[in-house]
This record gives sequence, structure tokens and C-alpha cells, in this order.
Amino acid sequence: MMSQEQNDLITRVGPATPAGKLLRMYWQPAALVDELDGARPIKPVKLLGENFVLFRDENERFGLIDRDCPHRGADLAFGRLENGGLRCAFHGWLFDVNGQCLETPAEPAGSALCKNIKQRSYPVLEKGGILWAYLGEGEPPAFPEIDCFAAPQTYTFAFKGLIECNWLQALEVGIDPAHASFLHRFFEDEDPTAAYGKQFRGASADSEMPMTKVLREYDRPIINVEHTEYGLRLVALREIDGERTHVRVTNQLFPHAFVIPMSTEMTITQWHVPVDDKNCYWFAIFTSYTTPVLSDSASWHFAVRSVDNSGNWDSNYITAGPYKIDTTAPGAPSHSA
Repeated sequence: MMSQEQNDLITRVGPATPAGKLLRMYWQPAALVDELDGARPIKPVKLLGENFVLFRDENERFGLIDRDCPHRGADLAFGRLENGGLRCAFHGWLFDVNGQCLETPAEPAGSALCKNIKQRSYPVLEKGGILWAYLGEGEPPAFPEIDCFAAPQTYTFAFKGLIECNWLQALEVGIDPAHASFLHRFFEDEDPTAAYGKQFRGASADSEMPMTKVLREYDRPIINVEHTEYGLRLVALREIDGERTHVRVTNQLFPHAFVIPMSTEMTITQWHVPVDDKNCYWFAIFTSYTTPVLSDSASWHFAVRSVDNSGNWDSNYITAGPYKIDTTAPGAPSHSA
């Protein structure tokens, strides 16, 4: 068993901690692109224990800057988007997407004070329906060109949800091949049309046996773990009979991403990005290899709902119950994408 010191070493994520410094060397999912829809595209964001404000300016540029105004510490999440930047609601200091102060009202005419003021800012990229931020020092690394980013936009679907545990606990569960035999059965799993876990009901390659049936009936997988240049490869083997073995591969991409098969036609790529030492956001992208997922002609759509199907998500993307992927819903509920 790990000691408290060992646990803290890899789960504390503040800017001065070893794990926090490491995670800041990688692109982090900050928000869904859709969260900045609407008339006021400004959103407070907490990542790795720090508070930021994310916004889209009048020229459609995304910016991520520290949340406290450097003047009097006012909350920039209450600011106004005008004149090419985000204006503090307290005294009107104006900042562009790069953190440069553009105006300091109440200064004498001709004052050059604003030229010497710069709020900390961070690079932002839009990929796969998610806005990504780089919080580290120096130039950000190249963005990974994995399937969910290389696929056409209509073949992917992104969503998020808050999980009240640290990022490593969430990652552990996500890459664990054994729990799917039990957790993803849930209730009613004898009815393949209504059960939780519909995402696992695609037929396995070269077999007519649905994946959920394999997971349910063959619940003692042989698990092999391989070290790779990108992280880990976990191979779960479930021997069906003397001639057939079900193989399920999870690729864990260092430090906190992984890709797992949902069916023969679909994968899900997930990130568990720390909010702080005790909470994380689960960002995920479905990638279809056959049918567009968001077009009007699609045969299915994705919706993220709570177990009671209420679809009532609050502004922090919390539901009252565990997550359910409903692949039959005609559209996504509010805050689902």
C-alpha cells in the first residue's frame, strides 16, 4: 500500500508541487467549446488548483488569463467584452487574449501606464470540441494527432462531467479492464434494448457476441500491461472457448488520457484533468469510424444524462447520479456538449 507521502506526491497538483509541475508540461482540457456559446462568452475555470477566466473576444479569439484583476483583485469573470478585450467590471481595466492591458481608465490623458501591465495569459487551442490550455513554462509541446483530433468534426462528439475524487483515482478506474464486467452491467442488463451500458453492445470483431455479454459472462480477464513510448497498453483477454478469445485493448496516454473501444465502430478518448487535489473533470470524445455523429442524417446521437434521464446538469456539469450514455436520444440535453 502507498504511504500518505507517496500518494500526495502524485495527486497534489498546485503550481509548486512535483505532479503539478509535470502536468503543466502538457495541454489540458479547459472547457467545451459550446460552453462559450451565447451572448456572453466568458467562463471562470479552475484547473490544477488555480483560478482563470476563459473568454472569446469580438474577433473570435480565445483567451485564458488569471482570474483576479491585477489592479484591485476584482473577479474578471464578471467583466465585459468590449473594445477588443475583457474589461474589469470594477475600474474598467481592459485586457486582450494575451493578457496585455489595453486601457486603464481614470489615468490622465496620454498615460502610458497600461503598456507596462500584463496579466498572466496561457495559450489556448480548439480541438475536438474542447478548448485546451497550456499552463506550463516556455513553448507548449506539439498537440497530439490521435484519432479523435484527426477525424472530421462530424465524426466526433465531446462532453464533460465533474467527478468528486482526485485525478489519479479517476484515471485508475478508467483504465481498469476488470470493473466493466460488473459496473457496466448495472440494472436490467438482460434486456439489450434498455440496459445501462448500451455503449458496449456493438458486436465484437468476427463474432456475433455483443461486447456486454462477453464482459458479463467472462468476468475473470487475464490482464497484460505493456510499457510503451506513449504510456501503457492494457490488454484484457477473455477466453470464450477453445478457439475464441475476446481481446480488449486500452491505450493509456501519459499522463492522464486513455482510449478504449466502445464497439467495433467507436472509441472513446478520455482525460481526467485535475480541478484541485480532490476533484477532477472527466472530458471525453467519442469517435465514430463509420457514421457521422452530429449530422441531421445520423442514425444515432449521443446525450449525456443522469440515471433518471432528467438531463438536469448544473453550471458545473454535475448530475444527481452516475453518468449514462444514451445513444438513442434525438438530441443532447442542456449542458451535454
